[in-house]
Amino acid sequence: MERDEDVARLRELLSVRLGLTFDDKRDPQLAATLRARAGQHGLSGRGYLDRLGTAWNNELAALAEAVTVNETYFFRNIEQFNVLAEVVLPARVRARATQRCLRLLSVGCSTGEEAYTLAMVAAQRVEPSWDVSIVGLDVNRAALRVAAAGRYSQWSLRETPDAVQQRWFRAAADGVEIDERLRGRVRFLEYNAVNDDPVLFAPDTYDVVFCRNLLMYLTPRTVAAAVARITRALAPGGYLFLGHTDTLGSKPPALAVQHTHNTFYYQKVVQQAQNAHRVRPAPQEDGKAKALHLVQQERFGEALAALDAIDTAAADRPDVLLLRGAVLAHLGHTGRAAAVCHRLLDRDALNPDAHHLLGECREGDGDTDGALEHHRMAAHLDAEFAMPRLRMGLLARRGGDRATAERELGRAAALLRHEKEERVLLFGGGFGRGALIALCHAETAAPR
Repeated sequence: MERDEDVARLRELLSVRLGLTFDDKRDPQLAATLRARAGQHGLSGRGYLDRLGTAWNNELAALAEAVTVNETYFFRNIEQFNVLAEVVLPARVRARATQRCLRLLSVGCSTGEEAYTLAMVAAQRVEPSWDVSIVGLDVNRAALRVAAAGRYSQWSLRETPDAVQQRWFRAAADGVEIDERLRGRVRFLEYNAVNDDPVLFAPDTYDVVFCRNLLMYLTPRTVAAAVARITRALAPGGYLFLGHTDTLGSKPPALAVQHTHNTFYYQKVVQQAQNAHRVRPAPQEDGKAKALHLVQQERFGEALAALDAIDTAAADRPDVLLLRGAVLAHLGHTGRAAAVCHRLLDRDALNPDAHHLLGECREGDGDTDGALEHHRMAAHLDAEFAMPRLRMGLLARRGGDRATAERELGRAAALLRHEKEERVLLFGGGFGRGALIALCHAETAAPR
């Protein structure tokens, strides 16, 4: 039987040796892992922990395999790969025109789907004569073995376009395998996020770094060090993509927040002399992006001030008006938010986002019937819009209509996987995509 102090000690060792953080809810899993790993070596829990505190690197790697999660798939969060294809790679090709080389890095690459997706997009957008290098890093040796083998189940291709599947995948006995031409363009290396590597993270090396869904598992100290070395390793003007649950704040050192294609990402700031002739975004775009980032941090008062600073013509655009209405609703000013919705609907009575936001305002004012009317209209106008389905499901659940709640929440959970990031940000009540999906499942499974 593992003692509480043994599990606490294991958590501390995982923090120090791997930079991983676990809350108390993971204690049963950690206790089971401690029991299994100690038994594998014929040791007591205490003896295992004593030895783990030494330079027992092979066992540390095995432990990393046991406690890290590797669920991923090709083209996950496809909006970020759309940015890569349409904004980032064209910009970096222009910047590297004389060298004709690009360097891309996937930190926390898991079983390799992300790194291979980078290679697929680069193959589509960069001339074959260029030298394009993609490196994937992960601490989990088992995951890296899968990545190097390049064999996957059909389920990993659930978001992969048909044309991409036909070009880069071949049938295998147990699923599919990556075409050898593509596999030869990607290398995978074992890497522990606790450690710096002056060669791997040499200054100004990478044009693009993906570090998605890793920082949330790391201790604050490890996050700060990892972001600092990634920033150092980015080339001037290079780009960093994080997971949707990760944020570096509104002013991360040496990085500028960008927002296009319904997603946030970062660009390494170039020196003023290099930046003299660079075309700057329009002021209104800067203002909207700033407001969106402040909303992401739940700094709604500052977001409203940023919107107030946008010039009159830009502030009257439908997307900026919708953002203003959402911010006002977050601040509890449902009357003012509803007035913004009516302005939008006066121009376009078929605006699904305005109907949904007006429904949220009606909810805030206690008008359930009015809220349902607008949520139904929003769902009717845009069949792929998850958020009104979620609100209708929750309202039905509270009203005791179990059948409607299960139907709407089930539909919402499915649609949320593909919901636009900006809609999740504006209408998610501070919850990310994963948390909203979990909410749908929890409400559906709750006792009658």
